[in-house]
Amino acid sequence: MMKNQLAGLMKQAQAMQDNMKKAQEALALIEVEGQAGAGMVKVVMTCKNDVKRVSIDPSLLGDDKDMLEDLVAAAFNDAVRKAEATASEKMSGLTAGMPLPPGFKMPF
Repeated sequence: MMKNQLAGLMKQAQAMQDNMKKAQEALALIEVEGQAGAGMVKVVMTCKNDVKRVSIDPSLLGDDKDMLEDLVAAAFNDAVRKAEATASEKMSGLTAGMPLPPGFKMPF
């Protein structure tokens, strides 16, 4: 009986590992957009934090350099938050029902 239980657990662990790998691959394809300055600065990145595009409204190019830098940083931060939220949502189904310790975060 014990051997069968262990084999079952190993099979479940392997299936979960395969599902995690597929989910990680899917996250690399999902893009999110962060914005700042009412959409005048936009950052598009994947849920694996690979930046794809940065768009800056031409009207900002003549403005204050410090303000533009702040807007770019804010757009990046917005994109990162959206990527993290999307990744967490997509991965939550894989960890549902798993007895994880409080505060434990899966590597994604």
